[in-house]
Amino acid sequence: MKSIALAVVMLSSVVAGPALAQNSDDVKWIGQCVSDNKDEGQTPAVVTVYCTCMNDKMSSSENRSITQFEKANPKTQEACSKEAKWTSK
Repeated sequence: MKSIALAVVMLSSVVAGPALAQNSDDVKWIGQCVSDNKDEGQTPAVVTVYCTCMNDKMSSSENRSITQFEKANPKTQEACSKEAKWTSK
């Protein structure tokens, strides 16, 4: 039981950690990106790292969603996929 609790705490820090450094608008967009990618076969931690990376690559004046931005910027998408260790399935 302790190992399950430890895993939950570790995952929570990985998932919540990047979002804590963001402002409320960033958190909203990252959350939407995570939701948009929830059925892509990746762990929540991988998706969160990916979405945070994509958000960080976007200008603060960008008004497209991360999902819209990634479709228009395949090189950025590829770089963030590598950073997040997104695996093809």
